[in-house]
Amino acid sequence: MGLISNGTTVFDAGSMASGFGSSMVFIKKLTASGSANLTFHNGTSNVILDSTYKEYLFTFKNIHPATNAQEFLFQGNAAGGSGFDETMTTTVFNANHNEADSDTGLGYVGGSDQAQGTSFQKLTRSVGADADQSCCGTLHLFNPSSTTFVKHYISTFQEANEGDYSMNVFTAGYFNTTSAIDEIQFKFASGNIDAGDICLYGIA
Repeated sequence: MGLISNGTTVFDAGSMASGFGSSMVFIKKLTASGSANLTFHNGTSNVILDSTYKEYLFTFKNIHPATNAQEFLFQGNAAGGSGFDETMTTTVFNANHNEADSDTGLGYVGGSDQAQGTSFQKLTRSVGADADQSCCGTLHLFNPSSTTFVKHYISTFQEANEGDYSMNVFTAGYFNTTSAIDEIQFKFASGNIDAGDICLYGIA
């Protein structure tokens, strides 16, 4: 049985038609187990983070902190650089709702952004370390190999907050450098990543 959309065959007898299904390519999966950080470095352990793709997508599944009430963070290195201290300008806002149904909120989070800062950027607020708590999300990094433009990113995370809130955190910004970025690191503000998976995809 085939699938036809607007006169175009998408599936035919269970097979994907030519030109479909190849725009997002799986590159690498890292799994935490009491890990201080998870790092994706172009050319290391089969990681691709170069001009092969103009957009890269990181997906995060059940990232669980070893220490309660921790912010999940990321930073990058320019090609040949070290220290994970690239200059960033960023913005953050979040929506939240507690389990008791007694409090909600939506607003800009000025304390989590950076204006030409070199710190690790916050992707969440305060993830809980209860056995059933974690955070999940996505981060898009655009054209990191460009030597002309700054390197933009956008991310969305959903966390089970340490205060028993459902918290949806939205961040965006850019690495303010025209050097290529070829290394991205993720970690919690304090303590290890107890468990969770991060997958990297290239988008054509």
